[in-house]
Amino acid sequence: MSDAMTDYYAALERLKKRKGAHINNDTVAIEAGRKKGSIKKSRPQFTELIAAIDTANVVTARPKLELNERLNRAKDDAKDLQAQLHESLARELALLRQVFSLRKELAALRGGSVLPLQPR
Repeated sequence: MSDAMTDYYAALERLKKRKGAHINNDTVAIEAGRKKGSIKKSRPQFTELIAAIDTANVVTARPKLELNERLNRAKDDAKDLQAQLHESLARELALLRQVFSLRKELAALRGGSVLPLQPR
């Protein structure tokens, strides 16, 4: 294995150990001290390295997917709670209208010539 390939594999191992590191061909090349884009799929000497990079990317991407799933569930829960809040506010508003109309009707009944049965 050439010195350049040794540098690339060492860079890949360093990136694997970092939490939250994006692992792709460019980041491995930069970590190895080479130019971005120096790892090309068209070059046969990089076939094994690219496969190792893809494998490492899948392994590090899995926790991110789990976090995204948790985030999406939390967003869905927030939407459900917001819908429940709007429904409860609509019920409360309907009940307030009903109370207002009943008070208005009661005032109309008391305001006429009809006296309440029990004095206050």
